[in-house]
Amino acid sequence: MKCFYKALLVSWVLFEGVLAGPWSAWMPEHMSAFEGTCVVIPCRFSYPDELRPSAVHGIWYFNSPYPKNYPPVVYKSRTNIVHESYLGRTRLLGELNFRNCTLQISRLSPELTGKYYFRGDLGGYNQYTYPEHCNLEIINKPTIVSPPEVVEGTEVELRCVVPDNCPDMKPIITWMNHENLAEHSVYAQVEEEGGTWSLVSLLKFMPSRENHGHELGCKVTYSNTTFEFDGFTTLDVKYPPRILQANSSVEVIQGSQVVLVCTVDSSPMALISWLREDEILHKDMAGSLTLHLDNITHLQDGIYTCAAENIYGKDNHSLALAVLYAPWKPVVNASVVAVEGEPVTILCSSQSNPEPMITIFKDKKPMAMGVYQNQVALEFESVTHEDDGEYWCTAENQFGQRSTAFNLTVEFAPLILSDSKCTAARDTVKCICAAKSNPEAVITFELPTRNVTVNETDREFVYSQKTGYIVTSILTLQREVDSQLYIVCSARNFYGTRNQQLQFHHSNSLMWAKVGPVGAVVAFAILIAVVCYVSQTRKKKSMNESSSFMQTENPPVAYSGDYRTPGHLEKSEEICSLESH
Repeated sequence: MKCFYKALLVSWVLFEGVLAGPWSAWMPEHMSAFEGTCVVIPCRFSYPDELRPSAVHGIWYFNSPYPKNYPPVVYKSRTNIVHESYLGRTRLLGELNFRNCTLQISRLSPELTGKYYFRGDLGGYNQYTYPEHCNLEIINKPTIVSPPEVVEGTEVELRCVVPDNCPDMKPIITWMNHENLAEHSVYAQVEEEGGTWSLVSLLKFMPSRENHGHELGCKVTYSNTTFEFDGFTTLDVKYPPRILQANSSVEVIQGSQVVLVCTVDSSPMALISWLREDEILHKDMAGSLTLHLDNITHLQDGIYTCAAENIYGKDNHSLALAVLYAPWKPVVNASVVAVEGEPVTILCSSQSNPEPMITIFKDKKPMAMGVYQNQVALEFESVTHEDDGEYWCTAENQFGQRSTAFNLTVEFAPLILSDSKCTAARDTVKCICAAKSNPEAVITFELPTRNVTVNETDREFVYSQKTGYIVTSILTLQREVDSQLYIVCSARNFYGTRNQQLQFHHSNSLMWAKVGPVGAVVAFAILIAVVCYVSQTRKKKSMNESSSFMQTENPPVAYSGDYRTPGHLEKSEEICSLESH
């Protein structure tokens, strides 16, 4: 109690200079106290110095300063007549003669909330109700003061403020539900402001996102009483976003549906965005964001990121979305035309997921292969005419197969084939010259001993046909083979000329060796009959036809006499002489 009065004395000294004018008063503008406890309203007043009253009296009114309104009397120094609400509840702590009008009200109840006015009574007409007043509030819970912002990781201080204006009752403050707060500590201090005193308990701690929405309580009790008052506050912790749930990397088949979900914990709510690479696909201010991808294609393959951001920070989560699909139709750099002997590289590429197995075939034989590669090279250090032809490039994985055909065209000098030869009968020579080349060869037959050259322009003697890269020319002559006759086949194109003397094969000797002596006699008789018939028939036909030879089909057969320069070969008559023995 002594301490309390010392505090009041200090207040008088501090506020003595506040009083202004002859009739003025000072008291706290606002005070609060718990229901059932007491409150002391500090009060000081002044009056003109020329008034020297023998005694000073005073009256406290409730809610009105005007006596004519008959306001409830809270306290009256002349008598004990007060309003029934204040019977036994009020007493004057100050000494009116010393201009101290301090009032104590006990056993506070809610109906006592309101304005309190002091009226000085110096006797006679010297009575004055001071307009200054104190607004008393009866409360039933303490005030918890939180800082404007509670941020994760930054130390925060909560204040539990309790009125301490009753000298007979000292409050005791206890914090509730604070045990799990990180680095928490509690301090107490007494504060004074505007003549009113408060007991303040400080709770310091390091907030985390787990404390967001956590309820803290402050409880006030008084010794030797059953009074208990408590108040609560909910922590609004601000913290940067944290992604709680998001899809992992995933593989999907082209054409299917994909749903990506991102759930975020943040305070305040974060702006969530789904991005592919740097492109924003969907965004919203929410706690969870879903991205729907329908009928997905390989173009949507890539890295997807969920990004969440608020003013306190940001977080992100990335995943790989792999779209599986069959290989595309293989692409070959070009259909290649090369010269024999040159190096050649042919590239075949395709795209798929997973990467394809690419194989290059020729005649169903694999020539080059790459496993899990998008491109395969078919290389020839020195391409030959045997490499010419159609190739297939095939790309395949578990989802399908595609193929592309391409050609490798090799240009080369002529090659005279092994079946090039001459066959001689008794009076007929037939020579075949077959040459393979690209571009096609021009074939000529040369008879060096006769100084004669024949080619396909001499259609009476030469018949030519083409099959692919092979040109076959057939020379047909009618004359007996002498020991000096030999024939050279010459094949020529842009890349070179090849000459080869054609070997002779005698059909008679071959035939006799096969049929034997008896068969030879029979065959010889038949041959003589056929030759005579043909000879006689041609003689009759020659009477009505020109002397030029007719060309027949596949191959033509021409008969000639002595050989001269091409185009001027003269025809000779055929004479068939039959002898009978």
